[in-house]
Amino acid sequence: MATTTLTPGTWQIDPTHSAVGFSVRHLMVSKIRGRFTDFSGQLVVAEDGTASAEAEIRADSVTTDNPQRDGHLRTADFFKVEEFPVLTFKTTGFQVSGEKFAVQGDFTVRGVTKNITLDVEFLGVSPGMGGGPVAGFEAQTVVNRRDFGLDIDMPLPDGGGVVIGDKITLTLEIEAGLQDPA
Repeated sequence: MATTTLTPGTWQIDPTHSAVGFSVRHLMVSKIRGRFTDFSGQLVVAEDGTASAEAEIRADSVTTDNPQRDGHLRTADFFKVEEFPVLTFKTTGFQVSGEKFAVQGDFTVRGVTKNITLDVEFLGVSPGMGGGPVAGFEAQTVVNRRDFGLDIDMPLPDGGGVVIGDKITLTLEIEAGLQDPA
């Protein structure tokens, strides 16, 4: 049975049971979806209930299941993975409202840091399968790619719009295990 409280301590993201994804408009009419396959992070809950979180995402682990597009995403037009191999997130604040909360944090892409807010739903805590308790979270936010220097313009012919939109929806599905109880 799931509970609704997090035990103080360090909760480590389990990448095997988590996902970091994104979507962006393509040709003005549909969405391209992708994900990152190499990421890590943790949530630390203090005895007084305050929390902090940080995460790293390997930029070269981006995949949209299209090798040509994925290769382009790794170039200087987009993530520039040779120079900026890691995307990072570090919390700056939490606002709690029942089972939902807003997590503010500094998100760094291509060496550009912007404060963003993740809308997070806490899914509860399970006793796990013998390895200790696990907690679940779902989070989402929308960022403008241009704010992070991803400002390539790819206009369609005859003024028909652009190949990719500016707004990127980031979606996180996180399972984290309690590693070090406080």
